[in-house]
Amino acid sequence: MPTTSMGSGDQMLNEERILLAYGSGGKMSHQLTQQLFLPCFDNAFLRSLDDAAIMEVPAGRLALTTDSFVVKPLFFPGGDIGKLAVCGTVNDLAMKGAKPLYLTASFIIEEGLRLAELRWVVESMARMAKEVGVQIVAGDTKVVEKGQADSLYINTAGVGFVPPGLDLSGANPRPGDVVILSGAIGDHGIAVLSQREGLGFETSIASDCAPLHGLVEAILSVSREVRALRDPTRGGLATTLNEFALQAGVAIRVEEEAIPVHEGVRAACEMLGYDPLYIANEGKLVAIVPAETAEEILARLRAERCGEEAAIIGTVLPGPAGRVTMRTRIGGTRIVDMLTGEMLPRIC
Repeated sequence: MPTTSMGSGDQMLNEERILLAYGSGGKMSHQLTQQLFLPCFDNAFLRSLDDAAIMEVPAGRLALTTDSFVVKPLFFPGGDIGKLAVCGTVNDLAMKGAKPLYLTASFIIEEGLRLAELRWVVESMARMAKEVGVQIVAGDTKVVEKGQADSLYINTAGVGFVPPGLDLSGANPRPGDVVILSGAIGDHGIAVLSQREGLGFETSIASDCAPLHGLVEAILSVSREVRALRDPTRGGLATTLNEFALQAGVAIRVEEEAIPVHEGVRAACEMLGYDPLYIANEGKLVAIVPAETAEEILARLRAERCGEEAAIIGTVLPGPAGRVTMRTRIGGTRIVDMLTGEMLPRIC
């Protein structure tokens, strides 16, 4: 858990922890906004302090998404709830081929949260938004009684511009298409679990939490005829593949040997009895593309920092509709079903 100093500029925020009064709508609410949120998220939309932001948007189609983040713990190797909130929202837009433009952020804060921890999260969000090139243009803060929110929840919305003629959907895959995975699976889920439970592994495992719009731009620079993109978050790779198969009415077969899994994650899953196929990711994407462009797209992905471990992992088949199978390392075949129940709760 990080610790920071509030600094000499925070004289009015002189409480160590969040009080219910910070959510009252009165002077202390305004102090929190003026001294923490506005300096970190500074832009012309927020400075007006009006009830809604009015933005210029390109003519054409917009993508809109919303998400909520309740990860426990707030801080984990490779990220924190603030970084996760920005990346997760941007990635949902990117999976539709949208260029992310604007975000909103609402904070539900539990009474007693350390102000230093809240500042860390807000500054992390600001850094990631700047890196991605999006502006956080509106927000809200609520404070609830101690014991009612488990420290901090964040709700976001995201708006992005979809280029003309682009149609990415889970209903688009066709028999003969190729399945590409942008990198190793399971890092995020195991990193969060290890921090939550205090598990000590021989190798350090960090979350893969990262924005994916750059990878999407790389894919689309090769071809606009991509069928579908999706980030395999909760439910992992297995659930994402099943969603594609069900939406498109096709079957998908993947090769176990081709799916990248870091040795530390593999060892942790074996020790804990988990299957990496179902572990959450926050910095990977699955692309289904026509066979004729697959190798070129793969090469382009591998030239990107977040795609160096990209691999072709399977193919789309005519049927049975909705079925996903995997050819195992020993040559057998197993059905890969959608996740049933909750393997790792509070993972994002």
